[in-house]
Amino acid sequence: MSSKPKVASGDFQHVRYAVEHHVATVTLDRPERRNALNYRAYDELESAFRTASSDVDVRCLIVTGADPAFCSGDDVREIMAGPSSPARAERRADPRPTPAAMAALECECPVIAAVNGPAIGWGMELALYADMRIASENAKFAEMFVKRGLVSDVGGFYRLPAIVGPAKASELLFTGDVIDAQEALRIGLVSDVIPHGTLLDKARALAARIAANPPLAVRALKEGLRRTAYGDPQEIGRWAIETIYRLMQTEDHREGVASFLEKRAPVFKGR
Repeated sequence: MSSKPKVASGDFQHVRYAVEHHVATVTLDRPERRNALNYRAYDELESAFRTASSDVDVRCLIVTGADPAFCSGDDVREIMAGPSSPARAERRADPRPTPAAMAALECECPVIAAVNGPAIGWGMELALYADMRIASENAKFAEMFVKRGLVSDVGGFYRLPAIVGPAKASELLFTGDVIDAQEALRIGLVSDVIPHGTLLDKARALAARIAANPPLAVRALKEGLRRTAYGDPQEIGRWAIETIYRLMQTEDHREGVASFLEKRAPVFKGR
């Protein structure tokens, strides 16, 4: 499933990538933007997952964010409100599943999301792509796409219902509500809530226990879980991206973006 990384890890600007004791740590590193993702950050995130997946020395991966956020989703100013770019034109011309999403879903070693702060929009998607999620007491989660007149990426449709159940997934998707770490624990979105200062220690200890096991067996277990629990995300991923680009042409999407940037309540008109 792996392919050649788009960006070499030595050229990363917005992601930190490190491997120690068979555990790769991928850290989103745009703290001044609350780790919001621009096109370069998406490419680097994809490459980090591809690099770890193809490295036989990596037995587990931790994904986290530089404080104070895990990931606040798309960089609205650059991706939604910014001028058209070659990257946007390329994605619209070929509406395949988001490459970073597929790289995370296809990563052959187990992935732990250490959610250290808000995971909003695509940030929540990123947490959903992990096999395990543990949260700091500072974490918050929201599938906020509907607030921008859009739909979720493949995680909201493909992973969220399997993790929290169809009814709760529907509630989170339709409302765009923000939930805190304790509510995420209650509904099974995360498996543990940890004091903020010890979150990474907990994630590393869990990763070390996994990395101590036979790596071929662990990768086979992950593949078995993927086959039995989730199936193939390609079709739903393509539909989601096609729908997102269609909705990006609507007045309601433009109003959702404008109201966010102008810090006011939106007025949606259904067109």
